[in-house]
Amino acid sequence: MKYSEYNFLYKSDLYRIHGRYSFSLLLKELFFGESYKYIFWMRTAKFLKSNIFFKYTLFIFARYMMGRYMYKFGIGIPYMTKIGSGFYIGHFSGIFVNSNTIIGKNCNISQGVTLGKANRGKNKGSPIIGDNVYIGPGVKIIGSIRVGNNVSIGANSVVTKDIEDNSVVVGVPAKVISNQGSVGYINRTDYELLNQKDTNE
Repeated sequence: MKYSEYNFLYKSDLYRIHGRYSFSLLLKELFFGESYKYIFWMRTAKFLKSNIFFKYTLFIFARYMMGRYMYKFGIGIPYMTKIGSGFYIGHFSGIFVNSNTIIGKNCNISQGVTLGKANRGKNKGSPIIGDNVYIGPGVKIIGSIRVGNNVSIGANSVVTKDIEDNSVVVGVPAKVISNQGSVGYINRTDYELLNQKDTNE
């Protein structure tokens, strides 16, 4: 991972919380924030691991920080997981993601969510989550389920089938109830400006 990509990712995650980025906001979240701390060190560990100069030094510290916040906040997302920009955890605790899961940009994850791997059967593998997806509290997605773009998954749903773009699904097993998608749930996504200008606040 290049530094420019890492720089954009952790800033975009912060932007999803506040609608802007500044160094002072970054420090505020790292000292007094909650789930962003885990996300920041997860991004940092992935960057440091990919750099030959840091993977035997600073990477170890980043992994330590991840471990610390994993137990404090109950978030288990491996640093090697492929996650797009603008990742947002609304409420922490009980969040577990398999390392082979792929998550698109602007994903909202709530407390009690599991994105897990199935070891056998027709859905053998791990989930693939599209862009602009809202995953409500207690949602379970196990196996190679494909969730489309702009999808909203209601609280405590168990997703057993692929979900098409712009769907709203609820229930056990989850069923489509509308095509209004995730509009209103996925906010503050205009952070592409962070790639166009240098913010030195």
